[in-house]
Amino acid sequence: MAKASRPATDAPPERPPASLITRSIEGIGRRVLSGLEDLGRVTHILALALANLFVRPVRVRETLRMMEFVGVQSLPIILLTSAFTGAVFTLQSYRAFAMFGAQAMVGGTVGVALTRELGPTLTGLLVAGRAGSAMAAEIGAMRVSEQIDALDAMAVDPINYLVKPRIVASVLVVPMLTALFDFVGCLGSYAIGVGVLRLSRPEFMVRLRDWVDWDDIWTGLFKALVFGLIIGTVACYKGFYTTGGARGVGLATTSSVVVSSVAILISNFFIAYALP
Repeated sequence: MAKASRPATDAPPERPPASLITRSIEGIGRRVLSGLEDLGRVTHILALALANLFVRPVRVRETLRMMEFVGVQSLPIILLTSAFTGAVFTLQSYRAFAMFGAQAMVGGTVGVALTRELGPTLTGLLVAGRAGSAMAAEIGAMRVSEQIDALDAMAVDPINYLVKPRIVASVLVVPMLTALFDFVGCLGSYAIGVGVLRLSRPEFMVRLRDWVDWDDIWTGLFKALVFGLIIGTVACYKGFYTTGGARGVGLATTSSVVVSSVAILISNFFIAYALP
């Protein structure tokens, strides 16, 4: 008696479930590829903006409008932060130096710290949070409402019209705000050091002039220029590639602030390491 044959099935054999290690490796690979894609897009949009610097129309009026937005409208928060940064750093430095009887070093220490590190870094972070987020939200809203597509349809280059003025304005204005931050921070330090802590005025000023030289000032301004380039580029990139409607605009705005702040802090380390 013949054995009954098994019914033939067309379904392929089931694959064994992927192991935890395989899924982890795939997740890492996806994140790496996503990061490389973002880096490529940022580099591409920056290269297009630089290539459009001297392409007509120059967009002078739009650039001046963005300089007013990034610079003039940021003055209140810059002035307030710089004054209290210089004041609190003077207070803490005085308490530390008083342990060794070296209170006279307060003026020079605060001046060097402001010009080389605190001034450009805090200015960059403040501008990224106030102006960078707004630029990303504005361009992102134009993207999800198809206004950028309308510019393309009207033969208006969106890079030339939207991206170039914002990057140029950020690069020009952030060093100016940094110089103002340094000046007001030193005034706040002087007010607390001489007016409250009763430090010798001539000694405070002599230390400040002797310790802070032009290398410190130019280093801080160069950092500010790089930070301005980062803020403008990241904000325009996040806004330009926004998807997902109103929720996408919010995510792009938040991501712009986070990425700009992290990039500023990382680049600050490498610039400080490279420059004497």
